[in-house]
Amino acid sequence: MLKNKKKIRLRIFKSNKHIYAILIDDTKNKIITSSSTISKDIKSETNELKNCNTAKLVGKRIAIKLKALGIENIIFDRGKNLYHGQVKALADGTREEGIIF
Repeated sequence: MLKNKKKIRLRIFKSNKHIYAILIDDTKNKIITSSSTISKDIKSETNELKNCNTAKLVGKRIAIKLKALGIENIIFDRGKNLYHGQVKALADGTREEGIIF
């Protein structure tokens, strides 16, 4: 469990075909919102599955949802994934939209 429970946590999960970004409020133990490569808005923009371009799109979509909720600071939780490739592309897409972590 993360020590700083005042911020919202952005959890990244990768499967064999898809990448998921999930916003979690640890104080209430609830999922706020999510975005992934299986979301309708991502599928309408690209027909590719999991790669760096779609990961960046997922990052931008989750950042737009964060801004709509009025959240600007988050904790980036990559889990056991290394910070390169798709995870880095997702983080860069989120940062490009103005989210700080």
